[in-house]
Amino acid sequence: MTQHRDLEQLTIDTIRTLSIDMVEQANSGHPGMPLGAAPMAYELWTKFLKHNPSNPSWFNRDRFILSAGHGSPLLYSIMHLLGYDLSIEDLKSYRQWGSITHGHPEYWYPAGIEATTGPLGQGIGMAVGMAMAEAHLAKVYNRDQYEVVDHYTYVICGDGDLMEGVAAEAASLAGHLGLGKLIVLYDSNDICLDGDLDQAFTEKVSERFGAYGWQYLRVEDGNNPSAIGEKIKEAKADQDRPTLIEIKTVIGFGSPNKAGKSAAHGAPLGSKEAELTKETLGWEYPPFTVPDEVKTFGQTFVEKGIQEEEQWNQLVERYEQSYPKLAAQFKGVIAGELPDGWDELLPEFDSSSKALATREASEMALNALANRVPSLMGGSADLASSNKTHLKDYPIFSKTSYEGRNIWFGIREHAMGAALNGLSLHGGIRPYGATFFVFSDYLRPVFRLSAMMGQPVMYIFTHDSIAVGEDGPTHEPVEHLASLRAIPDLTVIRPADASETFAAYRYALSQSDGPVAFILSRQKLPHLTFDKANDGVTRGAYVLADPTDGKQAEIILIATGSEVSLAIEAHKTLAKEGISTRVVSMPSWELFEKQPVEYQKSVLPPSIPHRLAIEMAYPLGWERYTGSQGKIVGVTSYGASAPGEVVMEKYGFTVAHIVAEAKKLKVNES
Repeated sequence: MTQHRDLEQLTIDTIRTLSIDMVEQANSGHPGMPLGAAPMAYELWTKFLKHNPSNPSWFNRDRFILSAGHGSPLLYSIMHLLGYDLSIEDLKSYRQWGSITHGHPEYWYPAGIEATTGPLGQGIGMAVGMAMAEAHLAKVYNRDQYEVVDHYTYVICGDGDLMEGVAAEAASLAGHLGLGKLIVLYDSNDICLDGDLDQAFTEKVSERFGAYGWQYLRVEDGNNPSAIGEKIKEAKADQDRPTLIEIKTVIGFGSPNKAGKSAAHGAPLGSKEAELTKETLGWEYPPFTVPDEVKTFGQTFVEKGIQEEEQWNQLVERYEQSYPKLAAQFKGVIAGELPDGWDELLPEFDSSSKALATREASEMALNALANRVPSLMGGSADLASSNKTHLKDYPIFSKTSYEGRNIWFGIREHAMGAALNGLSLHGGIRPYGATFFVFSDYLRPVFRLSAMMGQPVMYIFTHDSIAVGEDGPTHEPVEHLASLRAIPDLTVIRPADASETFAAYRYALSQSDGPVAFILSRQKLPHLTFDKANDGVTRGAYVLADPTDGKQAEIILIATGSEVSLAIEAHKTLAKEGISTRVVSMPSWELFEKQPVEYQKSVLPPSIPHRLAIEMAYPLGWERYTGSQGKIVGVTSYGASAPGEVVMEKYGFTVAHIVAEAKKLKVNES
């Protein structure tokens, strides 16, 4: 071992060589980024990041997001060194079946990873949400001498992150909001996967982020930790603007033949080049070795983290004595608890109640719940007046009023979704975001991440079908229901009326295992479900109407959303013609699939094979419920521009057409 190497450099090179070893052992991965970015990660994690390796979920920790998730060996290596529950055996099993060291960071696997990253740009978007959460909670709960919420959000990103549109949207929002506790370290190495960066990306990042309202700083030598540290200090000193620190690095640093080249990005160095790289770094240890002095150094962060958390716990205890009511609320929101009576203000309806669009019912629900659930916070992508998502008794969240609970996301749907994930991941916030259903395509990547991470984000989508009418095909969602239902662990709920809408909110807020998408109507709908709604929505599907003459139904009409009222009217007409039907409201396929088989059969008895599904959407998937002897009334083209009633009629969503289709099932039977 060379004698001149100090502990700092030895630790940095341990991070580098562990990363090399992980990728070589797996024969898969991205060694270039960890080799270049190790000094900035070292400087941040050992000198600035407030964290407790023995309790990674400590609430007042700083948040760290590796947006450039392909550099996961960098994160795993430093977490191992600093005392997280991540063993050397875990590093050796990188990218293998059953391992917790995935190819890209996965939320909470192992404990201490703040977010699932890998799709570039998403980490920046989620970090913006985390910084928003910190700013809001600090404004609401901190008092003089009691800063119980006081932490930063740090990101390491690369060129690829900054090229993604979601990062542009999110950075624009962060600058507008003046999120001064958001600090992004930009690993600027002038290389992308296909080659030199200047073939694709030549913009002046400094001017771009300056225009967004960010502070821009630069470090010329990414191998100079102290220079990086000085810029982090400068970033923290500016509380009015988020900061981007561009740090010039060399991808694959130390590799004699691949440093500074795209060849170092996404493939192992190879055994010979790995050995040459270690020689260049002056590394004389066997693979997966952590020198004793680095081990000793790393263990000091365990004790430091315990002490920092204990100091915070003592602060909270004093806070409780001075502000007992506020402290109780604070502890409740960070624990994700719902207060007693949280849903008591939701109104009830009867048959004489005025018809409501489910978007209007959603507005009633949000405002009733906000008065009892202090963590409820969200907004719309510049459509709050149409999505009906404004909380009437609360201010707008802005740089001058972080206590506000109405977020103006602007026309930034993708960043909105990513920020919602960050708000949820941070804790203390139950977020929602809204836009027209047809624009849900702009949020598709964040649905997957919400579902993968099990985050209880609420997505509110209004203008749910061809009933939108005059705006025409570009604004009429057709394939969207099927595509959302195809996302694992995303619960989609399309309520039939106001009561089902309230039930959907009760379900969404009472669970914490994953995201819920509300699909809501623009047009007014009659009240149908009443006291059946709460249990019915939770079960995903239920019997809304059966033959009144006591006969067994000959046909089952299955519908969602606005089409449930259509099914009820068809049910009445068919009864007059001597045909007995059952009407099933099926607001959520996902929740229905979770029910015991016995319950599913009680709703859709195998003895009644004649079934007609009715939904103003692409019919893909309904076959599982209609079976070989059933039919589907759906939409297989892109709609049209005309009054909504006319479009619905032309596409066959009338009582007469539903009755005719039901009769055809009887004819086919005979």
